[in-house]
Amino acid sequence: MKIIIVENELYLAQSISAKLNEIGFDTETYSSIKEALNSTGDVYLLSTNLPGQNCTPLISQFKDKIIILMVSYINNDTVSQPLKQGAKDYIVKPFMIEELIRKIEHYKEYQELKQQNRLFNDYTQNLLKDISIDFKVEKMTLPIVILTNYSKLVDKIVFAYMDINNRVLDYIPLTDNNWKEKIKSRQSCSLLYISDLQVLKKSERDQLFGLIDGCEFIISTTSNIETPYDSIELRTESKLYDQNEILTIDDYVKFIVNSFQYKFPDTELSKKLGISRKSLWEKRKKYGIFKKK
Repeated sequence: MKIIIVENELYLAQSISAKLNEIGFDTETYSSIKEALNSTGDVYLLSTNLPGQNCTPLISQFKDKIIILMVSYINNDTVSQPLKQGAKDYIVKPFMIEELIRKIEHYKEYQELKQQNRLFNDYTQNLLKDISIDFKVEKMTLPIVILTNYSKLVDKIVFAYMDINNRVLDYIPLTDNNWKEKIKSRQSCSLLYISDLQVLKKSERDQLFGLIDGCEFIISTTSNIETPYDSIELRTESKLYDQNEILTIDDYVKFIVNSFQYKFPDTELSKKLGISRKSLWEKRKKYGIFKKK
């Protein structure tokens, strides 16, 4: 991690740099905003007491970095305004280097978590992008149990509900042997998404219902199971099958035709299925699949 120190008091800048170097950080020091604008770093320690210099250009240029203000006193110009512009935090001079390191490590971890969250969000959106839902998620009231023939359909609904309502989500699959401990250790204000209710025996379901009593939750199941909660049934013909699911020949052909009939001409599609074009036409008629022109 490279730390840029912007400080016109030479002794102070050198002292901070030396201590950070001892810990293992790479540092560069600048005495002016203009010089620092050409730097490349991960963290910027920015003095807001630079005579006749405006901190705004540096904060604007590097606001996606960790900017920690070094201030001699706190007022609107030295702290409030720079924080509004994009600086992350401030530390009052004189300060202990340990306190500065604590702030740097905190914001480093925060940035890594934000990046990880973006990665998981992008991955999830891509994973579920081909699943369409004909359901008004914003009108859904909790708690609720959703019976479905396709678990990923409920995944899509849960993530949409989470985004619409800006909720924190705890996901607990009941195929996990530690599901009881995970429910007990959840965040009290989080939304519970519990999948695979069908795998539990009745006595285990009773334990589950006792643990989540009074919570906000969405439960998914692929089997029709009686519960004390409101339930809805959502089904789809646009399933994406995984390797653990065994299909009948008819289900497989139906899935392939639905998924690829607009990606390949009928001649190529029938060839890939190992059937004639006439047979493909007959199967479309049998399954009620109509290709729009």
